[in-house]
Amino acid sequence: MSHNFSNNYEVKMIRTRFLYPPTDHHDNNFFFFFFFKNHEAGTSSIQFPLVCSDMPDYLGDDQRKIKEEEKDDSPIRALDEGDIALLKTYGQSTYSRQIKQVEDDIQQLLKKINELTGIKESDTGLAPPALWDLAADKQTLQSEQPLQVARCTKIINADSEDPKYIINVKQFAKFVVDLSDQVAPTDIEEGMRVGVDRNKYQIHIPLPPKIDPTVTMMQVEEKPDVTYSDVGGCKEQIEKLREVVETPLLHPERFVNLGIEPPKGVLLFGPPGTGKTLCARAVANRTDACFIRVIGSELVQKYVGEGARMVRELFEMARTKKACLIFFDEIDAIGGARFDDGAGGDNEVQRTMLELINQLDGFDPRGNIKVLMATNRPDTLDPALMRPGRLDRKIEFSLPDLEGRTHIFKIHARSMSVERDIRFELLARLCPNSTGAEIRSVCTEAGMFAIRARRKIATEKDFLEAVNKVIKSYAKFSATPRYMTYN
Repeated sequence: MSHNFSNNYEVKMIRTRFLYPPTDHHDNNFFFFFFFKNHEAGTSSIQFPLVCSDMPDYLGDDQRKIKEEEKDDSPIRALDEGDIALLKTYGQSTYSRQIKQVEDDIQQLLKKINELTGIKESDTGLAPPALWDLAADKQTLQSEQPLQVARCTKIINADSEDPKYIINVKQFAKFVVDLSDQVAPTDIEEGMRVGVDRNKYQIHIPLPPKIDPTVTMMQVEEKPDVTYSDVGGCKEQIEKLREVVETPLLHPERFVNLGIEPPKGVLLFGPPGTGKTLCARAVANRTDACFIRVIGSELVQKYVGEGARMVRELFEMARTKKACLIFFDEIDAIGGARFDDGAGGDNEVQRTMLELINQLDGFDPRGNIKVLMATNRPDTLDPALMRPGRLDRKIEFSLPDLEGRTHIFKIHARSMSVERDIRFELLARLCPNSTGAEIRSVCTEAGMFAIRARRKIATEKDFLEAVNKVIKSYAKFSATPRYMTYN
């Protein structure tokens, strides 16, 4: 029970039963503990016991007499976890724990909703609908006349104070116009798309190059998360890639001082699963360059000239970037050797390859564009694409050796829950002539064995069983022997 004697003090009384002496008349013997708490002090409290009994003869002299000089020799008992938990609940209502649990559940649900929602309005750059002013937007659209798209074909008297510009509108009409007050002469170049007034055809704004959305989607927006430490068994190949691709982008002055031109393109070839694409992603991560990944089959289009146009726009988009790395995967889809068989589909593929060759010869060798190509059939590529000056370096990704296979096992085991002291070198010896992709499959299969056994970690026995299943049982599906036959 609790009583408030004033605004500042609160008294709490706790009754407890004591059994002294052990008789049948102990039901009316109680201790009363009074707690005084000063609300102004906040933390200070005073307690003293009060003994009540209907049998005072059994209390004894020491309990009936109060001596001021007498000291309490009873041992001090430390608070246990239950006492601490009880003290923490002081001042809380009976529903405090339930309310806190509900609030935590609400926060978890909000977090899950945000993850499932995807793109938010703030991510698109649009203001919330509550801040939209549709009436003002309509008035702005009515007051400003829309511009017309034209192309500046030539600049007359570019060095004078009043240059003139020849624009081409809709590919049939040409006009000589000047600039508006909002555009500087240095912003306009020959061949640029511009926005012109519909009445006077005055240039009002420079426009970016027109690029097919299919080409724009080839750009990898997020920076690749693969580093050189995530690639195993390719130490020599990584050094060559860094020398050919990374050094010209990060330290171009070294080539300028020596008076040599850096290589334009690099061809990565080797059996499937040896790390060609992985190394290209690691280079893009290291150079902080814009990474454009193109699959060779994406450039094979239905209509005549579409593939060549996509290649042209691809390099045009790359020139607008500060540093760009174009990676053509499966280049043998469009770079195959030419044959005079008269097939229409092959002629379209040849046009695409010729446009690619033209772009490789056309851009500045010390520019910000580096080209990487990967294939597992180098014997089928056209000699015109392979010659020095277009693909200056050819880097072969062969099968990893014993040290490389051991390193690959350790890389994949880093992200797994495995037991200690697994003999990765023994596992590597049991996987001769295996690629990095096959070793990764072994690690995945070892985890599956652990899941089937309902264990939280993978053991060395799981890896041995995975080697027996993946390497020996799936050997007939491996493409490595066929690659060795062709090359």
